[in-house]
Amino acid sequence: MTSTGSEDASWLRPITTGGEPLLTRAGQVVYASRRLSELVHGRPPGITGNQWSTAIREGFDQVVCAANTGRPLFAVEIAAAPAAGSPEQRAERMKSAVCAAVGLEVLRIESPTLRGADHGRRIVEYVIDARGYADATVAGPEGVEPVGFRDIVGRLPDGRSGHVNDLGALTRAAVVEAYVDRRLADPIVRGLHARWKNGPAEGWSWVGVRPGRCLVERVRLYPQRFSCGVDPARLAEDLSALAVGERLRGLDAGEPPSLMDRDQLRRDIRLLASHEDQMEGDFAFAHLCAD
Repeated sequence: MTSTGSEDASWLRPITTGGEPLLTRAGQVVYASRRLSELVHGRPPGITGNQWSTAIREGFDQVVCAANTGRPLFAVEIAAAPAAGSPEQRAERMKSAVCAAVGLEVLRIESPTLRGADHGRRIVEYVIDARGYADATVAGPEGVEPVGFRDIVGRLPDGRSGHVNDLGALTRAAVVEAYVDRRLADPIVRGLHARWKNGPAEGWSWVGVRPGRCLVERVRLYPQRFSCGVDPARLAEDLSALAVGERLRGLDAGEPPSLMDRDQLRRDIRLLASHEDQMEGDFAFAHLCAD
């Protein structure tokens, strides 16, 4: 099962009032823009008054609840990374402490481009479907791994065959079209991902816009007691590809792009690879460091 909620979930307050849900899907209802104070009965043990008073003013972009009870199952937050040592970072830590105390699962996505209002619905639909698939998947014969949600192959919107549960699929198709129209220098969205020990997953995606110049997006994923059956690092890379697509729409509208020199990108990848000892597993993208 994907759910990892703790026995302290009794602290969670059912959502039964306060506006129409954003959507209903697979026996779950999704509400937008909810504060933590709406989800928790009261200050749980182990949480200081200062932590509590700060945390309850913080919110989530989406809260997913069981349709039959209204009890929160998990929450999704999409935001830019707070500056180190900032009040926003301290508030986020206090909110995380309260969520841990009450057993609320949280998926926090940090991106300079993705936003809850614009991308939250698509992302929450994806993770609901992924969790449902993971819960319903039955292991095959001994030694045969079932096909994961992200690895399902089917017909893509552009008619090609590919991974239908890749959140970056539309971006990849748009990049090919833009290359054919001579608006980009490269037809491929390239990327990498890693997962830090006791830390977030990280995904990078980039595309060549001009010779030697790339549009780069990076996403960090913090799954706090949350699982949807898709590797968090791989999901982070797909989300960074989704962000590339958002940036390309601005490029089509004539907005001046913020591009990175390809040599600088290569130096950044080398720096990332130099911290392999701090990652879960091996860094599988060392070949991108080569000249």
